[in-house]
Amino acid sequence: MATATTTLPLSLPSSSRRARPARSAFVPVRAAIVEASRPVPALRGGQDYSTQQPDQSGPSTSAPVLVSRDRTQDMQAEARAMARAANASVYSPEFLSSRYGSQPFKVVARAVEVLTSLGTFGFTLFLDQRRGDMDKMKRVRAIELRGILTRLGPTFVKIGQGLSTRPDLCPPEYLEELSELQDSLPTFPDAEAFECIERELGFSIDSIYSMISPSPIAAASLGQVYKARLKYSGQVVAVKVQRPGIEDAIGRDFFLLRGVGFLINKYVDFVTSDVVALIDEFARRVYQELNYVQEGQNARRFRKLYADKQDVLVPDIFWEYTSGKVLTMEWIEGVKLNQQAAIEKQGLKVLDLVNIGIQCSLRQLLEYGYFHADPHPGNILATPEGKLAFLDFGMMSETPEEARLAIIGHVVHMVNRDYEAMARDYYALDFLSRDVDVSPIVPALKSFFDDALNSTVSELNFKTIVDGLGNVLYEYPFNVPAYYALILRSLTVLEGLALYADPNFKVLAASYPYFAKRLLTDPNPYLRDALIELLFKDGKFRWNRLENLLVQGRMDQDFSAKEALQPVLKLLLGPDGEELRSLVIKEAVRVTEAIGFGAALDAYNSFPSFVKPMISNGSLNGPFKLSEGEREQMLELRDRVFRIWGLLRTSDNFDPSILQPILQVLQEPEARVLGSRVAGGITQRFAARLLQQLLRSPVSAPGQ
Repeated sequence: MATATTTLPLSLPSSSRRARPARSAFVPVRAAIVEASRPVPALRGGQDYSTQQPDQSGPSTSAPVLVSRDRTQDMQAEARAMARAANASVYSPEFLSSRYGSQPFKVVARAVEVLTSLGTFGFTLFLDQRRGDMDKMKRVRAIELRGILTRLGPTFVKIGQGLSTRPDLCPPEYLEELSELQDSLPTFPDAEAFECIERELGFSIDSIYSMISPSPIAAASLGQVYKARLKYSGQVVAVKVQRPGIEDAIGRDFFLLRGVGFLINKYVDFVTSDVVALIDEFARRVYQELNYVQEGQNARRFRKLYADKQDVLVPDIFWEYTSGKVLTMEWIEGVKLNQQAAIEKQGLKVLDLVNIGIQCSLRQLLEYGYFHADPHPGNILATPEGKLAFLDFGMMSETPEEARLAIIGHVVHMVNRDYEAMARDYYALDFLSRDVDVSPIVPALKSFFDDALNSTVSELNFKTIVDGLGNVLYEYPFNVPAYYALILRSLTVLEGLALYADPNFKVLAASYPYFAKRLLTDPNPYLRDALIELLFKDGKFRWNRLENLLVQGRMDQDFSAKEALQPVLKLLLGPDGEELRSLVIKEAVRVTEAIGFGAALDAYNSFPSFVKPMISNGSLNGPFKLSEGEREQMLELRDRVFRIWGLLRTSDNFDPSILQPILQVLQEPEARVLGSRVAGGITQRFAARLLQQLLRSPVSAPGQ
């Protein structure tokens, strides 16, 4: 459902515009879909716009004139935006201590305000519990908490936004109310916002925009957003303006929170994480959000890495109209991902969009390591075309490469129930220092996962794993790195959105195709070793695991049968592949025998019934002196190998030409040696079987 947003032609003089009376403290909730009043040229491919700036010493009456530009001019425009943001604040605990340590009265007054508000709320919950009214009053208390966090200001709004994505910590009533903190916050006066735009950009409002919404489209914790049309290009844009005085407000709050963190670290024994370090990391992210040029650069990087997929959309940035406190970006039409009815009205499915989000998040977390650390529902939109649009790139984070590989390996170890290897993974994940003995942790992991893995891994709920690992983390000297906490937040948000649409949704089930594809196609040595570990056990190849990986991997749209074959061959024929070659030779002999036996048995079964006794010498079990168990094992192996080949052959991008590189590799000296060893093994196996057939007494048929 599209809701038209009123726009205001800017024909009034500046003095009249700034005389606009202040509005009500709250903006009504609006749909995110807005119809443009006339066609607007969209940015596509390499087409951009540049500017010609007049020489000026103060705000100009005319904005820069937009002309077509190339990448070099775009970089120059970005450099000018960076110059405008040169004085943006950077988080420094030392600066906070110096500034607010000398303002004890202001700090104490703020501490009293916070403690009074939260303490009163906590006492109210205590009374509800004593009266037995906890369940009945949940909705009322959730509304009260939202109001308290809103009144306490931006820092506590950010905390509330984090809680709104944690169904493991908050009841549904609280999640729903706290989600209102995403983009329905109190606004500040439009006059202050427009003055900020002119001051930051150096141009008058009416020289920049032909139209701008008279009130914010949305108000977030750190700023508010207007919809506008650039005067010289006609491009519809979103203009984000920072709240006035916000740096001082959040600086004082983080000074207080660090003090609380020091007390927790010193006196609360059951909290093993470094609380001050977690607060510092959170504060650093919030301060980064205050620099809108940094946010624009984050958006550009995110767009370059992930918007190559046709179902992911990232808005472009207009650098000439961006500074430390003003961000101008491409306008995106869409519906928030938690508005299920509005999404379905457009003929879209929430779960399809969530799956797009999960695949994109897995690429963020495990492929490039650069990920959106604040994916609440207000920052993810479903477009009418069925694309997933990401917004608000102020809070980003990175996963170290070693940790990215360790996470995938951790999943493999979990599937294999290799709890000792899982415990060792915590070194690579930076949960534990290398001098910590992990042997006491193994029984705790075994106790939890043996119960959890009674169902298949893909059926596990992500919340179940987080809760179970949380219990283990609390009992042992773990130090959870900040990036991991942000990863958990990102995935729990997506799972929470999916659970609204389907209570039985499992995020790991949706993630498993990506893990399977990476294991089958990634040439990284760590992942190659993880694949071998998954497929081989006790010297035997687990064909069922390979079949399952192919079934799951084919569900990933980027899966390539060609990529799945080449890295395995390189590893097999490489200088470090002797151990693997021995295993492969042994398995190749088994497969050849199974296929040969199956072919012979099929041929025997095709003969007329009166011919069969002559071939089998009267035996009702056929011509082969094998037990029923041996028959079933070989036929099962033969059928599984054929199914695996069928999976490869029927892949969307399968081409018989992918076998050509394999034939080329097989002509190398190492491959010829391997082939001769396989042929020798097959010859020995068939000779042994022939001798067995001659010396072994016939196996009696059942009932004889």
